[in-house]
Amino acid sequence: MRNVLSFLKPYKFPAVFAFLLMLTELAIELLLPLFLGKMINDGVLNQDISNIVMWGCIMLGLAILSLAIGVTNSFYSSHVSFAFGYDLRQKLFEKIQSFSYKNMNQYPTSALVTRFTNDVRQIQNTVFMSLRIMAKAPLTVIGGVTMAFIVNARLALIFLVTVPLLIVFLLWIMKYASKMFMKLQHNVDNVNRVMQENLVGMRLIKAFMRRDYEESRFDEVNENLANTTKTTFRMIEASMPVLLFVMNVSLIIILWFGNAQIGTGQTDVGQVVTIVNYALRVAMSISMFSFIIMIISRTKASAERIDEVLTVTVDLSDMPEANPNLSVMKGKIEYNRVSFSYPDTDKSVLRNISFVLNPGETLAIMGATGSGKTSLFQLIPRLYNPTEGQILVDDQPITTYQLDQLRGSIGYVPQSPLLFTGSIKDNIAWGKTNATKEEVIQAAKDAQIHETIMDLQDQYDTKVGQKGVNLSGGQKQRISIARAFVRKPRILMLDDSTSALDLATEAKLLKAIQTYQCTTLIITQKISTASTADRIVLLDAGEILAVGTHEELLASSSLYKQIVESQFGKEYAHVE
Repeated sequence: MRNVLSFLKPYKFPAVFAFLLMLTELAIELLLPLFLGKMINDGVLNQDISNIVMWGCIMLGLAILSLAIGVTNSFYSSHVSFAFGYDLRQKLFEKIQSFSYKNMNQYPTSALVTRFTNDVRQIQNTVFMSLRIMAKAPLTVIGGVTMAFIVNARLALIFLVTVPLLIVFLLWIMKYASKMFMKLQHNVDNVNRVMQENLVGMRLIKAFMRRDYEESRFDEVNENLANTTKTTFRMIEASMPVLLFVMNVSLIIILWFGNAQIGTGQTDVGQVVTIVNYALRVAMSISMFSFIIMIISRTKASAERIDEVLTVTVDLSDMPEANPNLSVMKGKIEYNRVSFSYPDTDKSVLRNISFVLNPGETLAIMGATGSGKTSLFQLIPRLYNPTEGQILVDDQPITTYQLDQLRGSIGYVPQSPLLFTGSIKDNIAWGKTNATKEEVIQAAKDAQIHETIMDLQDQYDTKVGQKGVNLSGGQKQRISIARAFVRKPRILMLDDSTSALDLATEAKLLKAIQTYQCTTLIITQKISTASTADRIVLLDAGEILAVGTHEELLASSSLYKQIVESQFGKEYAHVE
């Protein structure tokens, strides 16, 4: 909580000013009952019109002043809360941008989205409410009781019994509500997760006719959210009648004893009316406490969730030995006895991997599903760190490169291409800051997507739907490849990125890659693709079975020969 509220520091002066305005407004409100008592004693009871007019004008003037102060307070409170929310979202986004794959696996996308929206908005609203009215409620209770003692200490003694009891009761409610709201926010995450999965997979759901199943799945998480919400709010709302009952009893006692004191001459009507006014204000303020408890409890839960993200340790960052002046110049890659296990698991995904890829060479990586191909890829840009061994780029350990320098020299095309909402031009230029239109077009030509783009109505300005839903798989792959080409990388990594391309288009693409001064790694299941590489690595269960050219593996590896036969037939394997 303290870490999140530290984002208020840049706005402490407008926040303090808003708080002082609120205190001034409160002081005026506490003076009005006192002046009302004076008007009753000096004016009404004595039938003195001049006193009634005087005190009436004073009270009217104070009411107008209080209105002006309240409007000004709202302006500054809004400024502080919105600026605070902006900074918090910005810091939260920056933190998530620094996440490693391990960190991303800790938090589902839906949970992060909820933190960005629901949780930040909750805290932002609480900041505004605190500066506007929430802090006024407890201060009104303190101020009202204090003023009551100043007016008539005997009548005010009733507050010393009721108010402490109510405060203890409210603290107990707050402790319970905080836990319930944490559970409620978790259920909100679950609803968002199911909704997100359904929106992304709507076509698949319709194709498999799984509407009823998905509806039942949503009903389950939605019912959990509804039940938790009902339980939490019922418990908090139940506290309000208790608060009002105690304060109304206090009010009746004040009237009872006040009447008795008037009869004995120990007090006057004005004092009783003043005490009753203070009692009513205290009662109204205490009745707001259930609302305040709800707000604070939800805010505490939201702040803890945000703080969890802000303070999580990012396991991948620039190492102490990283040289800011070191950049990738040639693209030579060497794996030296590299082993790797995913975080929080004991199972080795890669074991004792060693090979050298010289600048400008092309390496094809083949293997069955789950053999570790993508895991091998992810170690080069340090998306993960190897468990054992060392990876070198240009004969330097990759830890000696700053992450920006290392990743800036890599063109990476993932297995599942991801396009962003925007134009085709924007998606290609996303790979390089300030890419010119000529560079975008050349990259598209090399990726064999230029002619397809020119056939579209708006050509390069054609809008791409979310995740490229209005494009085919092959079109998305080629736009993703163009995005990698536009940055002219020293290392090009294609993770099964030509699977949706026909042989002729793929051949042209592979030929275009040769015009780039880069070292290329290709994960593929196609022999036609692997056979064009300088070398091929066969992976099985995280280990290298064989390394060599197409011809060498065909002669020495029975597994490779089986793959060739499965794609082209035995005659092709024997001819080769």
